[in-house]
Amino acid sequence: MKVSRRTVLGGAAALAVSARAGATGFGRGRYDRAMVIDGLSSLGPLDPEGPAVASQLVAYRASGLTAIHQTVGAAGNTAGRFEETLRRIARYERFVRAFPDRLLHVRAAADLRAAQDSGRLGVIFGFQDTVPLETDAGRLDLFDLLGVRIVQLTYNKRNLVGDGCLEPGNAGLSDFGREVVAGLNARRMMVDASHASQRTIAEAIAASTAPIAISHTGCRALVDVPRNTADAELRALADRGGVAGIYFMPFLRASGQPRADDVIRHIEHAVKVAGEDHVALGTDGGIGAVGLTAGYAENQRRFYEERKAAGVAAPGEAPDVFNLVPDYNAPTRFLTLADDLSARGWPARRIEKLLGANFARLCADVWGR
Repeated sequence: MKVSRRTVLGGAAALAVSARAGATGFGRGRYDRAMVIDGLSSLGPLDPEGPAVASQLVAYRASGLTAIHQTVGAAGNTAGRFEETLRRIARYERFVRAFPDRLLHVRAAADLRAAQDSGRLGVIFGFQDTVPLETDAGRLDLFDLLGVRIVQLTYNKRNLVGDGCLEPGNAGLSDFGREVVAGLNARRMMVDASHASQRTIAEAIAASTAPIAISHTGCRALVDVPRNTADAELRALADRGGVAGIYFMPFLRASGQPRADDVIRHIEHAVKVAGEDHVALGTDGGIGAVGLTAGYAENQRRFYEERKAAGVAAPGEAPDVFNLVPDYNAPTRFLTLADDLSARGWPARRIEKLLGANFARLCADVWGR
């Protein structure tokens, strides 16, 4: 499989910029030794023989990521979510197995260290909705066997488990939802309260016997939109040993395209509220750089309109705002962020916690070491 000259030069240029920044910041050497985890990301297209795969593999390696949380479950209150989820898991498993020297399916906390030591990208299988369970919490046995390690309770709207963040009733967890949380705890699968309503988040934190994640969110005290998390829940999450991942999404500001300053503002607020041991990163984006072209802008408009029609577009989303941070639009985005935080006086150890040590600790606490 050929790799285009543009891909190679683009990747080299991104690395060169980060290397220059690293000379006076956090630094590439320290970054390469750190555990670096994106609490929600995406491998991209799943065709091992497709035209995009060469640039994908280059981006994986250039990113320096130890692991990503990859959504493999279907979402939304429509028919066939169980069957579609099984098909998706099979596709992701085949893709990971196609590149055993580049990718590793993470099933246990020890696999994170194995991925880092071998230079592979660890892939954590997760759901962003519990609809694949339909009415049977016992299906968690199957998904556990298939290597799903993280399960998000709701996706914006109400399901049988509880209310999502767009439900005005804010009804919290149902009895079935409490059964699902208990089932996840029993199987040592991680509970994720992203996209949930305020009450669902609070009740999930209280109901779970293990610490939970809010893998991709922002701070509602800074931008009051439903997808962000209030200070009370950030504190409760931290008090129970959980971790919140800050995303690179439009919800980081009241309007317009989010920038690096917005990401840092939310990170620093979350650290102030929850403590430096309970904040991580979950971009809700891809690994490679995105070409900010007219075609991409049109795709964003269509994507937004489809979500709006389906009733899942959240306040803060817009047809003309990209779901990324242009300042960090490169595989090395976390290294650049680390350098930016170093320039603000963050000590290296705190940066390492944010980059992945906190999320890795949570994985070990939930899954076992």
